[in-house]
Amino acid sequence: MLEALKLVESQLGRSYPLRIGGKKVETSAKIESINPAKSDQVVGYVSKAGVDEANAALAAAESAFKTWSRVAPKARARYLLRAAARMRERVYEFSAWMVYEESKSWIEAYADTCESIDFLEFYAREMMRLGRAQPVTPYCGEENELRYIPMGVGVVIPPWNFPLAIMSGMTTAAFVTGNTVVLKPASTAPVIAAKFYEVLEEVMVPPGVVNFCPGSGGAMGDTLVDSPKTRFIAFTGSREIGTRIFERAAKVHPGQIWLKRTILEMGGKDCIVVTDKADIDAAAEGAVASAFGFQGQKCSACSRLIVDEKVHGELVKKVVERSAKLSIGNPTTPENFYMGAVIDKAAYDKIHSYIEVGKKEGKMVLGDAKAPTGGFFIPPTIFDDIKPNARLAQEEIFGPVLAVIKGRGFDELLAIANGTDYGLTGAIYSNDRAELERARHEFHVGNLYFNRKCTGALVDVQPFGGFNMSGTDSKAGGRDYLQLFMQGKSITEKL
Repeated sequence: MLEALKLVESQLGRSYPLRIGGKKVETSAKIESINPAKSDQVVGYVSKAGVDEANAALAAAESAFKTWSRVAPKARARYLLRAAARMRERVYEFSAWMVYEESKSWIEAYADTCESIDFLEFYAREMMRLGRAQPVTPYCGEENELRYIPMGVGVVIPPWNFPLAIMSGMTTAAFVTGNTVVLKPASTAPVIAAKFYEVLEEVMVPPGVVNFCPGSGGAMGDTLVDSPKTRFIAFTGSREIGTRIFERAAKVHPGQIWLKRTILEMGGKDCIVVTDKADIDAAAEGAVASAFGFQGQKCSACSRLIVDEKVHGELVKKVVERSAKLSIGNPTTPENFYMGAVIDKAAYDKIHSYIEVGKKEGKMVLGDAKAPTGGFFIPPTIFDDIKPNARLAQEEIFGPVLAVIKGRGFDELLAIANGTDYGLTGAIYSNDRAELERARHEFHVGNLYFNRKCTGALVDVQPFGGFNMSGTDSKAGGRDYLQLFMQGKSITEKL
């Protein structure tokens, strides 16, 4: 890892063009990607697409679809397997890029790269399975088949917090199924996406199948979503942007002959429930890992700790003690700090505004600790005595801020857990089988965990996606995910 960090450091500050129809396109406007832990250090300069480039990318994708959609599923899958092999050879290098561009700790960055490889391997094999004739009931006098076919041009808009795993998973799912893609990576993490595109070039993905087109979410992003050429939009990010895409995609524009499909994952207000029958040490360990891993910048992060009043004092004490010991600093250094910086100044300011809200809504039991300088560092912050309907208990913060909410009995704990607009992840710590069985049916989240943390879903082990305002429950890394990018065609021939 140290060697990889040195390699990446030697490449900082380079420029990366757009890729449209296989051609490199330089623009005068640039996205400047900086190291969140060292705000005067530029990771790279990436050309910034505007409306003209967005339209050119859509046209290139539309043209490439005519031939790519006819490529055999097994052949399309082979591109993913080759790309996975290349990434496995460079696993530390890709991880090091995220340490610089994202301020991810070494283990968080490594896990991100590994998940990316898992997505490529899994989706490749899933396409082989779904590319075969699908089972239908035989009927006398007819030959019947069901096949899955691609939809067309897709727009992929991944988030910044998993800039390799989610970005590559969404992109490869879209094109392994026979579609073509306009990839609009997050403006705060475009370099790692450019590096992934280079891998696609190395394994000879044909020109126009994936078009690398970073840019702002304003006019350029609206152009991609609104275009009659766009058949589907795959998005992971905030509720605000997700619902906006959902609304805009519903409008049928002149020349559009389909209803656009949206595949949306929009965050959460996730929680860990701790009953009076729980292993308190295990619960404390899981809460700290879920709340403060990658600075709480995960859509699955625990931002609410809902605890029975009988064990409240003991649990809060253990959580505070563990959290206070977490190291914070620039993860590019060999000390390998547990926590790095939050992604940018806007996030830094937003999180601090919520900390001020928390001081009014509850009791700060950990926070205001001295943080390193030179970057956007925020130490672990914990508020106790937060009410279930408080802003700190209802609004997604996306940072290292944990709200502790006290409840009385299992019924109230479950009601508090379900009392938000979201429904992504949740965990319950209890050694009472009856409580766990009730939670299976009544704890309304897409990913539910018993006696473990609420972060860290594995590809094809815990397919990932949530309910309500957490999105369309896409179940990324699951065995029905690729079908979201295809449509079924039933064919009958009379014998």
